[in-house]
Amino acid sequence: MDVESRTSNDNSVSTLNLEHVQDKDTSNDSYDISTAHTIDKDSWQQVGLMLVTGFNCGWIFSFSNLIMVPLGWTWGVILLFVVGFYTAYANWLLAAFHFIDGRRFIRYRDLMGFVYGKKMYHLTWISQFLTLLLGNMGFILLGGKALKEINSEFSDSPLRLQYYIVVTGAAYFIFSFSIPTISAMRNWLGASAVVTLTYIVFLLIVAVKDGKSNSDKDYSISGSKVSKVFSSFGAISAIIVTNTSGMLPEIQSTLRKPAVKNMRKALFSQYTVGVLFYYGVTIVGYWAYGTAVSSYIPENLSGPRWINVLVNVIVFLQSIVSQHMFVAPIHEALDTRFLELGQGMHSGENLKRLFLVRVCFYTGNTFIAAAFPFMGDFVNLLGSFSLVPLTFMFPSMLFLKLKGKTARTEKKAWHWINIVFAFLLTIATTISALRFIVQNIQKYQFFADA
Repeated sequence: MDVESRTSNDNSVSTLNLEHVQDKDTSNDSYDISTAHTIDKDSWQQVGLMLVTGFNCGWIFSFSNLIMVPLGWTWGVILLFVVGFYTAYANWLLAAFHFIDGRRFIRYRDLMGFVYGKKMYHLTWISQFLTLLLGNMGFILLGGKALKEINSEFSDSPLRLQYYIVVTGAAYFIFSFSIPTISAMRNWLGASAVVTLTYIVFLLIVAVKDGKSNSDKDYSISGSKVSKVFSSFGAISAIIVTNTSGMLPEIQSTLRKPAVKNMRKALFSQYTVGVLFYYGVTIVGYWAYGTAVSSYIPENLSGPRWINVLVNVIVFLQSIVSQHMFVAPIHEALDTRFLELGQGMHSGENLKRLFLVRVCFYTGNTFIAAAFPFMGDFVNLLGSFSLVPLTFMFPSMLFLKLKGKTARTEKKAWHWINIVFAFLLTIATTISALRFIVQNIQKYQFFADA
């Protein structure tokens, strides 16, 4: 795909032949591709499999509660597909801007900074890293919840959630130290796909059995009008989280050329095969349990015990692999800053530095997750003030800056609509997410055994 050229002063850029000139020397560019991680190596099949398994992590067990309960059948199904399609389109568009004037942008913040200047660089950096930090805390809570559910099957008085959160943080640390980059996950993706399919199939079997035997399902939407409105925006945030990560340029950087075409092939895998599973679990879970569906569906399963244990064991193991993809940009930034780029990743000096960097990161995130164990809030906040602009607003801003002078009027109008809509949606979903957090802070204490 080509992007028409344009020239002007400071913040304007020239864009042409996105992939034909990607080998041009850009060593003098402040947004270079110096990195401690691997780029330009992976196949689209590997990245597609990573996206399918990554988005089908154990978080999908919370979406029936977070999405369908506030919206009900009609709006729930409509918004699942409308927001899903809109998200797929936005990522499809963003993938086209991986190369600009021969420069390859392996980081989202570098891309926005190059086009719009340093202020946008810092805004993108903050938005993206807040998203990924919150996401990683959510994964730590997810793993801890799965371990506690296993303990609950064998004990009437299981240990506090915080113990399992610490175990989860330690497991994530070990994996991220042993498998430091996205590309290094290659040999783990096949196993991750197998266990992902396994726990989804087992859960669906039990959920369908429960749904057939449950004749008292309630699908009504409760609460005042104001509460329903806020809950609806929270549900929209959760739908966005199901479909996007806010780190597409970083994932795309690992792909072999042609990176734009290959990224779109990988996205097609996610929004066909991948969405079939995580939307399927969302809809079946709501059908089976109605408004009584838990924020973690395995809590609703009627058994047998071995299936409940198996599902939670696999959720925990699969989350170790999935969380690594979603936190990779932070690992890359820290590794590039603190590791010796002239030495191999597994050199003695870099192994010591890698160990310390990973220990500090997971210690901090695990502590915060243990102090604020409210999984639903992490999902809603994740999809509000940071992920909405990264997904919907910024790609349209890039289009207008890079193609605005040559694009047709209706295209420019469409992208302006996207920007305004994303801005308003950001405000609404953020208010909704903060409202839920305030409510839970009033309800729970720090380090609550949630």
